[in-house]
Amino acid sequence: MAAPAAVLAAPPAFDVEAATQRYLDTLSPAQKAKSDAYFEGGYWLLLWGVLYDIAVAGVFLGLGLSARIRGWLRGIRSENLRNLLYAAVYLLLAAVLSFPWTVYTGFFREHQYGLSNQTFGAWFSEALIGLALSVVIGSLLIMLLYLAIRRVGKNWWLWGTGLTVIFLIIGVFLAPIFISPLFNKYTPLPPSPIQESILSMARANLVPATNVYLVDASRQSKRISANVSGLGSTIRISLNDNLLKRSTPAEIQGVMGHELGHYVLNHIVKGLIFFSLLVLLGFVLVNWAFQRLVARYGARWGIAGLADIGGLPLLLVLFSVYSFLITPATNTIVRVSEIEADQFGLNAARQPDGFASVAMKLSEYRKISPGPWEEIIFFDHPSGHTRVRTAMQWKAEHLGNKQ
Repeated sequence: MAAPAAVLAAPPAFDVEAATQRYLDTLSPAQKAKSDAYFEGGYWLLLWGVLYDIAVAGVFLGLGLSARIRGWLRGIRSENLRNLLYAAVYLLLAAVLSFPWTVYTGFFREHQYGLSNQTFGAWFSEALIGLALSVVIGSLLIMLLYLAIRRVGKNWWLWGTGLTVIFLIIGVFLAPIFISPLFNKYTPLPPSPIQESILSMARANLVPATNVYLVDASRQSKRISANVSGLGSTIRISLNDNLLKRSTPAEIQGVMGHELGHYVLNHIVKGLIFFSLLVLLGFVLVNWAFQRLVARYGARWGIAGLADIGGLPLLLVLFSVYSFLITPATNTIVRVSEIEADQFGLNAARQPDGFASVAMKLSEYRKISPGPWEEIIFFDHPSGHTRVRTAMQWKAEHLGNKQ
């Protein structure tokens, strides 16, 4: 029996792999080598960063600097005030000792790979603002942490976790309104088809936003980005001006659909829960390691015990080592959320080609095709290859040959 003419005339099925490869081929060998080198260099920065932290702690502990700072503040009656001042002095001096590393990773390396638009003066002024925030917020948290140590003793790690989580929640709530504007100017995006398409997606997905904000990120970087930040009344949809200038409407819709997905899927709240559990585990392990190191080296370092503020350098460097060791776990938590947001964004925006082309633009500074274990360990977002293939798979299943 002859096949129906409609079947014989049907166009060939959409080839996901071929479509994916066509996008990957838009990245030249030179561009791929450059982005691979930049991103792979970041793996070593993780290791060298924690080693630098250990060296800084060694200066304070091994040379007796921590004990001397504690001694200078001994005349202050209030222990809370002494601890607050010690924390501020330590954070400032540690930042000074870390400055060569900070300026290399944050300024020179970004210029080396052509990703930064900042002069050194502009970068340094922002670094000072960041340092001021770190000293003020960090000193307050440290003072409260040592107050908990004195009040509750061996259960300090539980209270420390609670304090840290409270600070995290407050930070997420306040960041869009009070912290982010310290570094960038946020202006309402003028009425336009782009603005309306973003707000339409937001309304369709019950995101309570009435405006879209444009961020002047181009004065700092060439990177493209967008986000939905804040909690409750501070929720804000933002996209940076690089995204607006360098992208088509389809690409912008693809990105913003993804960002709206983070809100709709409660990724901020889920992330706070997961990271709270990691903070709890961190306090338990740091407490264990601190007690054993002080039992062995405390006399040499001049540390009397956990409640001694002079042990702060050891406490913080142990958290730094812990953060380094759980990098695969933290990356996986974030990456899973990003994968979910990718799927949400494709369904919300229905712009698979726009999303795929943005993934290629992001691959200007993210390795495009890592190995499976490399992606699991080092990537906090899906790789460009993964994202392009996901978009093409979605296109095959939902649009077929319509595009």
